[in-house]
Amino acid sequence: MATLASNTLAAALAATIAVGVPTWVRAADAPVPVQIVDALNKRFGVHPGFRANHAKGIVAEGSFTASPQAAALSRSPLFAGAKLPVTVRFSDSGGQPDVPDAAPVANPHGMAIKFHLPGGAESDIVVNALKFFPVATAEEFLALQLAAASSPPGASPSPQLKAFLASHPSVAKATATVGTPASFAEEQYFGVDAFVFVNKAGKKQAFRYIVAPEKIVHLSKEEAAKKSTDYLMDDLPARLAKGPVTFHLKAQLAVPGDSTRDPSQAWPDDRPVVDLGVLTIDRVVADSTAAEKKLLFLPGRLTDGIEPSDDPLIAARDAAYAVSFGRRSANP
Repeated sequence: MATLASNTLAAALAATIAVGVPTWVRAADAPVPVQIVDALNKRFGVHPGFRANHAKGIVAEGSFTASPQAAALSRSPLFAGAKLPVTVRFSDSGGQPDVPDAAPVANPHGMAIKFHLPGGAESDIVVNALKFFPVATAEEFLALQLAAASSPPGASPSPQLKAFLASHPSVAKATATVGTPASFAEEQYFGVDAFVFVNKAGKKQAFRYIVAPEKIVHLSKEEAAKKSTDYLMDDLPARLAKGPVTFHLKAQLAVPGDSTRDPSQAWPDDRPVVDLGVLTIDRVVADSTAAEKKLLFLPGRLTDGIEPSDDPLIAARDAAYAVSFGRRSANP
């Protein structure tokens, strides 16, 4: 598939750039995705072998079965009716691999899904618990990380961070949408970027993903304070030992006038939501730590029948994730 091939090539090029340029050479003239990874490393520290963001995680496996409604929206092989194997990674936010799961900096928690298609092709969905993104562009995300890095944990916000937050009210609005989950299985995850379905007749429909659990359970501050450092990582295998965990993959459909370019702009709640199918997770992989270091999830790794929108953050995320992958692969 041409789209898959182009995404793989883009990832390889970004990874080559990241590995080939020494840290001391990287500066303001480096590509923005490289600067983003550098800024995350500055904020959270460099941890060889781990992601620059969402460093702490756990990998599970299961399957996806599409709904009939999905096939009407898109000709993607994801929705052709076959039961597809999936690899899923749940994660804490931030670049610290030892962050306490209930720490505020661990929000928003993330979920990445890799669909394994017949013939060996793959397609990814990357979502997190934010209902919309804090900023509109990769450049603004870079500035946010640099501002946050100027403010030590536990200290009063630095003047740089205060100024950024004051000029970008979308940051506070976005972070207000998250809570601390009781379990990875009891959190709802959102695709902040818009994509476009293309059906067999060539009709196009812009949408954003939602991954909905059977129920959502968030902890109070008092409850979260009592949780162990790894309570989310411990909870998932314990749950799966008792039976599968299920989510519904959904799509919120845009209507004319809804912005697809700005991920910091939520669409109104009255937009149609279509159930695309059931995601069933039934086991944690035997060596999650080793497995997650080999996995690369790219929001723009798509199939025929699903296209990127005009949101420039999609390509920026792909490149930054590939840069991070290249560095952790070079320094396991």
